[in-house]
Amino acid sequence: MTDVLRRGRVSLAFAFLVQGVAFALLVTRIPAIQDRYGISDGLLPVFLAAVPVLAGAGSVATGMLVKRVAPSGVLRWSQPVVLLSLLGVGAGEELWQVALALGAFGLAVGALDASMNMLGVSLQRAYGRSIMLGFHAAYSFGGIVGASLAWAGAHGDLSLSVSYLPAVAVLLPAALIGSRWYADAAGEGRGDGSAAGRGGGGVAFGLLLPLCLVMTVAYIGDSTVSNWSAKYLRDVLGSSEEVSTVPYNVYMVMTLVGRALGDLGVRRFGAVAVVRAGALVAAVGFGVVAAAPGAWTGVAGFTVVGLGLCVIVPQTFAAAGRLAHEEHGAGASDAAVARLNVFNYVGFLIGSPLVGGLGDAWNHRGAMLVPLVLVLVTVLYARSFAPGADRYGGGHERPRTADVGRGSNGL
Repeated sequence: MTDVLRRGRVSLAFAFLVQGVAFALLVTRIPAIQDRYGISDGLLPVFLAAVPVLAGAGSVATGMLVKRVAPSGVLRWSQPVVLLSLLGVGAGEELWQVALALGAFGLAVGALDASMNMLGVSLQRAYGRSIMLGFHAAYSFGGIVGASLAWAGAHGDLSLSVSYLPAVAVLLPAALIGSRWYADAAGEGRGDGSAAGRGGGGVAFGLLLPLCLVMTVAYIGDSTVSNWSAKYLRDVLGSSEEVSTVPYNVYMVMTLVGRALGDLGVRRFGAVAVVRAGALVAAVGFGVVAAAPGAWTGVAGFTVVGLGLCVIVPQTFAAAGRLAHEEHGAGASDAAVARLNVFNYVGFLIGSPLVGGLGDAWNHRGAMLVPLVLVLVTVLYARSFAPGADRYGGGHERPRTADVGRGSNGL
């Protein structure tokens, strides 16, 4: 069982990394995609909004599908679809072709995100200690790699198809090979990967509502950085075009650092303390951004935001899975993760137009106070991350602390 879990952990971390690469390759080349297909500025937001909407639909469908098919099966086949869809985005010539490719990408991403986090929550429960942040650290590292590859492609004036093909050619077979070692429902007597006997039913929405709000707020903050940091530095703080690209890069680096170290913090202090501290740090970061007198102070603010926000999403998934598992069993845990994952895309859809609209109607400094206030909602609901009774299986490690809560301080 120990080897099964360790291989499952490594293979799942690689799946997170591959997804980070693929998503970064798409979003960082949006201007090139727009130019290739002649997508107007008016039509571009429709295309961009369609991806998270379809991803939400894919996540909901996955929540129903895993009642019959193990999450590893969904992940095993949704990841190749994501990579092939990315290749399709770069290879098409007509508008309908990119629309079809982006549609497939969106649906597959929803299934992929949901199933990855289902497996992550299951593995964490089997380990009896926090490992969820490590998976998301792998995603952040993949995002940095993908953004670097996209920069190289743009710098070399490579076409989208030439830029995407080598990455897909390497990642696709590697992902399929790695999928052999996924571990379903680890430590719960169903390690054979079958869906039979998964048990559990739906979980009451009221139980998940605080966590859904936290997830939405976290992605409003994330989308603010990804969509508006460059414009804010250039238009408000008077930076050069080159400096305006720095905030998102350092933001991604800080998410990697914070997540790589975050599991240690959860084991030592508990998830309640770590999530509460993360929300406060992110709020301070947005405050620095809003008050920044110059470009490099703004960069420092976005750096602090990354360090704070990075711990919230992985712990929200873990808390949702634990709450549902305690109430209804492993099947309900999967359903809760799929439902919560939808609010990832809700936050993404709300965040960019909310901050941008307020910036245009009011001022951009004031708009940065919106994610500051919203992220403080997480402080109010931090107790939702506290554990109940320890209910771990496997027993291959001594559960010194709970996966998403009780550390040495008893939180």
